[in-house]
Amino acid sequence: QVQLVESGGGLVQPGGSLRLSCAASGTIFSIATMGWYRQAPGKQREMVATITSGGSTNYADSVKGRFTISRDNAKSTVYLQMNSLKPEDTAIYYCNARNFPINAWGKGTPVTVSS
Repeated sequence: QVQLVESGGGLVQPGGSLRLSCAASGTIFSIATMGWYRQAPGKQREMVATITSGGSTNYADSVKGRFTISRDNAKSTVYLQMNSLKPEDTAIYYCNARNFPINAWGKGTPVTVSS
């Protein structure tokens, strides 16, 4: 079973940037589809970005052009580069790994965008 640990969250001003990291332990990272999801208080969890084992990416419309997901299989790490941050990006960001039947989640890292 893969274990995921997120890091890099924090407080940032609107228009600023932040880079999240998700370190994975286990044996399936290189073949798993990885993703970043977020959940704001009182709102449903939503997909932010995903990346397949082959490197294909998908983004939520709200973050296209601002966020970039990437992975380093040698380091078993997935990243989310977040630029031009907006207050509405404030949420707990969760790392996800999927490789049937495994669907693993990290504990999350908080991101707050505020002046």
